[in-house]
Formats: sequence, structure tokens, C-alpha cells
Amino acid sequence: MIKKESKNAVRVRKHARVRAKISGTKDCPRLCVFRSNKHIEAQVIDDVKQVTLASASSVALKLENGSNIEAAKLVGAEIAKVCKAKKISKVVFDRGGYLYHGRVAALAEAAREGGLKF
Repeated sequence: MIKKESKNAVRVRKHARVRAKISGTKDCPRLCVFRSNKHIEAQVIDDVKQVTLASASSVALKLENGSNIEAAKLVGAEIAKVCKAKKISKVVFDRGGYLYHGRVAALAEAAREGGLKF
């Protein structure tokens, strides 16, 4: 009997593979996305100093439904606004092992529209 790996375990393996290739610096930090069943959040991270420079989430924005595309767009716009205030304009996108589709893509597009370059 073969034991099947959980979806989250597969996602974590994919994320580790992505993280082996990309890293955030002070000049170009990493925009990391985490998506749960109820919420979505984004962090801008300097991996050299291991510091979170900016963050936004559907929890912090007190959205009624944080698990839809509209919430992801609002979080993307908020992270772009926070980054702009901290003079961060260029980031490298880390999709966190998720497919670039749906909420993750909506967050990324909203962040681009807000002025982040990646």
C-alpha cells in the first residue's frame, strides 16, 4: 500500500525548490504569499538580514471574506502601498509553492498595479 503525500506537503516541497533559487536582498526583497482556506497574506522579506520589511493580510484589513479574489486584490494593493511608503519599488515574487492562478495571481497583479516591479 502506497501512502499518498498530502497537498500541503507537496506545496512545501515546491516552495523549498523555489526558495533554493530565489532570495530577497535589501535592494530587491522577496514578496512572499501565503494562502489559507480563509485568508491570504503577503510579506516583503529581506533574506540577508532575515527581517520582514512590510506585510499585509486579509486579517489585518479586517475583510469579511478573506478567501476570495477581491480580498486578494485588496491585499495586493495594500502591500504595494506599504512598500511605496517604505521606498521599496522592486521585489522578487515568491508564490509559496502555489500555482500562479486565482487568488495568488490576483494579489500579484494588484501589487503590480500599485507600483511594485517584478
